[in-house]
Amino acid sequence: MAELDRPGGSPAVPDDWTYAPAPESRDIVRLRERYGLFVGGEWIAAKETYQTISPASEEPLAVIGQASAADVDSAVIAARTAFSNGWSSLPGSERAKYLFRIARILQERAREFAVLESMNGGKPIKESRDVDLPLAAAHFFYYAGWADKLEYAFPNRRPRPVGVAGQIIPWNFPLLMLAWKIAPALACGNTVVLKPAETTPLTALLFCDVLRQAELPAGVVNIVTGDGRTGAALVEHDGVDKIAFTGSTEVGKAIQRRLAGSGTKLTLELGGKAANIVFDDCALDQAVEGIVNGIYFNQGHVCCAGSRLFAQESIYEPLVDKLKRRLETLRVGDPLDKNTDVGAINSAMQLERIRELVESGREEGAEIYQPPCRLPEKGYWFAPTVFTNVAQSYRIAQEEIFGPVLSVLTFRTPEEAIEKANNTPYGLSAGVWTEKGSRILWMAQRLRAGVVWANTFNRFDPSSPFGGYKESGFGREGGLHGLEPYLRFDE
Repeated sequence: MAELDRPGGSPAVPDDWTYAPAPESRDIVRLRERYGLFVGGEWIAAKETYQTISPASEEPLAVIGQASAADVDSAVIAARTAFSNGWSSLPGSERAKYLFRIARILQERAREFAVLESMNGGKPIKESRDVDLPLAAAHFFYYAGWADKLEYAFPNRRPRPVGVAGQIIPWNFPLLMLAWKIAPALACGNTVVLKPAETTPLTALLFCDVLRQAELPAGVVNIVTGDGRTGAALVEHDGVDKIAFTGSTEVGKAIQRRLAGSGTKLTLELGGKAANIVFDDCALDQAVEGIVNGIYFNQGHVCCAGSRLFAQESIYEPLVDKLKRRLETLRVGDPLDKNTDVGAINSAMQLERIRELVESGREEGAEIYQPPCRLPEKGYWFAPTVFTNVAQSYRIAQEEIFGPVLSVLTFRTPEEAIEKANNTPYGLSAGVWTEKGSRILWMAQRLRAGVVWANTFNRFDPSSPFGGYKESGFGREGGLHGLEPYLRFDE
């Protein structure tokens, strides 16, 4: 039988198992040369502009409007008008229809959005295609289901919409963060003025065409692009009833100071320095995959990235050996190649930040490992990096790097793991790897983190709330908890 399976002798075995290039076509995306601001259901021109680029090639993609304070004022007025002229009083079942339409259109145009997300943000197409787009659509589906059930979600509390929500989103998950914020706001009867990140505005601007297809009433969602000046104008506007911000801890603190005492509702989802804790009874190969997914997913541009690995001393060496071998298989390169595991760093500024912190790790005495890989000559790139012999006091163990850089530390007992994991100003997420369910529950009760994953990492679901403690912010997005920040209650 073996001879029949192999006619002519032994099969030819290739010497090189390198994947052939498998680029996704850019033809599905049709970019405009210039984009304005989407206000009141219409495109308006901005007096000032800037250029957005592809971080993988530094190629200019489009000219983007820089919204002024006057433009933000126009957007807030449009949102207030839409709120007062019917959207807030529309039955929840009718609002749900719009959310459902948006979700279906996102599914139908998923390939187009995924390609554009990778072009403008630098993340691998397989992540945009398999994570960002399905989750974005799922959030609109999920909150469409809640839109007509708010009285049941909050019994005896008479929920009503807040009003105009100002929303500021980051550059690491542009479309997904848009969905996280817009979907619950609309489900609760609010209107929205959203500012995407300066470096990644294109999927938010393409989303305006989804709103057109869904026939959402004019002014319910307004998109204003620009840098921090636009965000500041939105935060400082007296006509905004609620601010939702996802981004750096430094900016989040500034927003909180500005809004203190104003009566404006506020939720902040800020930075993190997540602990990924691996016990000696775990499934080691599974844990290695989880570690890789925890820190190298989206080039480490994840607030909840597992950037601190705590390995129990008895498995430290085999774990690090397996991790280094696994890093050698990661493919760094063209974000539009379906084989790429690690794409481009989002911007030159972020790349400089990563380099500066990595150099500090070298200087403080940590041992660095980077797998051999050839980085493209153009664009912003950084090789996957592991630091060993890291002390708790090192900057790489304390500060958020927001890049593909992992610090490995050790522990002996669960109590020591808890003490070390909580020794950070952040508290967004954590991971625990062990076969003992009782240990997972014991750890989860003691970890000061908003999300604790068990034997996995970076798993998200629209029905599950997400948010942090301490300097990682406050408030929750996702799930039933994600509705409450967009509601006021008549007790």
